Parts: sequence; C-alpha cells; structure tokens
Amino acid sequence: MGMCFPCPGEASPPSPDLEEKRAKLAEAAERRQKEAASRGILDVRSVEEKRKKKEKIEKQIAASGPPSEGGLR
Repeated sequence: MGMCFPCPGEASPPSPDLEEKRAKLAEAAERRQKEAASRGILDVRSVEEKRKKKEKIEKQIAASGPPSEGGLR
C-alpha cells in the first residue's frame, strides 16, 4: 500500500526489444508526417496529381533549353 516499487517476489515486466521500440517510433514518426502533410487538404490525390503535372511541365521547360534570342526584351 503506497509503495512505489514492486514486491520483491514479483518479476519486473519484460521491457520491449530495442529494435522493436525503434521500429514503433519510426512508424509513429512517419504517420505524424503524413498527417501533417495532409492537414487541411480534403482531396490528397488531386494535390498529388497537380504536383506531378507541375513537375512534368518544369522538366519539359528545362529540357527545351535556354530561350532563343527572339524572346522578350
């Protein structure tokens, strides 16, 4: 009654394996990052599609090379 330590006859509960604990922490961190990335976004798929489309356009612009001399002044 009122003791902070287990009785001497009781065995302490087994502590989780270090690798197991690290894996759980890594999973939790990934889950938090996904939740933070999608916070405030109703349709995550459409945002991903827009981002990919934007990257594709940027690659096309980069692949076309520098603009010719007939451009704007």
